[in-house]
Amino acid sequence: MKAPEVLKETADYIILNKPAGVLSIPDREQSAVSLKDMLIRQFGQIFTVHRLDRDTSGVIIFAKNENAHRYLSQQFEARTTEKYYHGLVTGRVYSEEGLIDEAIGEHPSKKGVMTVVRKGKPSLTAYRLLQAFPQFSWMEFRIMTGRTHQIRVHMKHFGHPIACDPVYGDGQPVFLSALKKNYKLGKNELEEKPLLARLALHASKLVFEAPGGEIVSIEAPLPKDLKAVLQQLGKQEIAR
Repeated sequence: MKAPEVLKETADYIILNKPAGVLSIPDREQSAVSLKDMLIRQFGQIFTVHRLDRDTSGVIIFAKNENAHRYLSQQFEARTTEKYYHGLVTGRVYSEEGLIDEAIGEHPSKKGVMTVVRKGKPSLTAYRLLQAFPQFSWMEFRIMTGRTHQIRVHMKHFGHPIACDPVYGDGQPVFLSALKKNYKLGKNELEEKPLLARLALHASKLVFEAPGGEIVSIEAPLPKDLKAVLQQLGKQEIAR
């Protein structure tokens, strides 16, 4: 695995720009090398503060010692950190901003799948519409709670699942031919490759208090696949 971009590193913690498709921490099957595995090899010991879904890219922080781990973990548990995401959702969203306040719990019959359920854990997601296109909308999310698959579940409930989501959406890749009129394959292409074939969600920004009291605000640049889709969508007439 290619080493991910280091966004910030101190004696207490390291912040990475996680690539999509990479595990944050090892799974039960040890199916692939995770970021934590890679960091353990580098530092000898490392501590998990939070995690991102395998196909979500962006800002992730690991602690380098027990004191920093305790200090940072308490903030995540107390919800004093600020966590922002960017995501492409299916369909045109009309409301400029809003708050989704819907409890989330495990699906009664589908293992590993979460759903909006009355007796679930309180879950809050604030959203803001950044750009609207005929087929998709580019959104910013801030999560005030850290439930499993929270943004994905809330956006499905909202009627606009995250693009390419195989669990909470249709899982269909985004192809240029669907966005561009009169699209033609290149001379040496036998079939069209998708512009985007993974969950269109990116952890864009994290704000937290570092050990010692410094307020740290760190952002992860968008990966190439999301940039490419936005560039093509930007050529369409804006739907707003």
